Amino acid sequence: MTMPGMTELLIIAGVVVLLFGAKKLPALGGAIGESIKNFKKGVADNKKAIDAESNDTNQK
Repeated sequence: MTMPGMTELLIIAGVVVLLFGAKKLPALGGAIGESIKNFKKGVADNKKAIDAESNDTNQK
């Protein structure tokens, strides 16, 4: 599967604007950005917990 070209991206952007409206797009973008930030934080926290558990197991 290849990346979409410029024409396809413009069509997708047009459909998104039609579905959500231009006024709601900034809020939608902010919500998506916040979701990504929370996901990355959760992954980092989980990695720290796994590393801490691994260190505890290795010390015993």
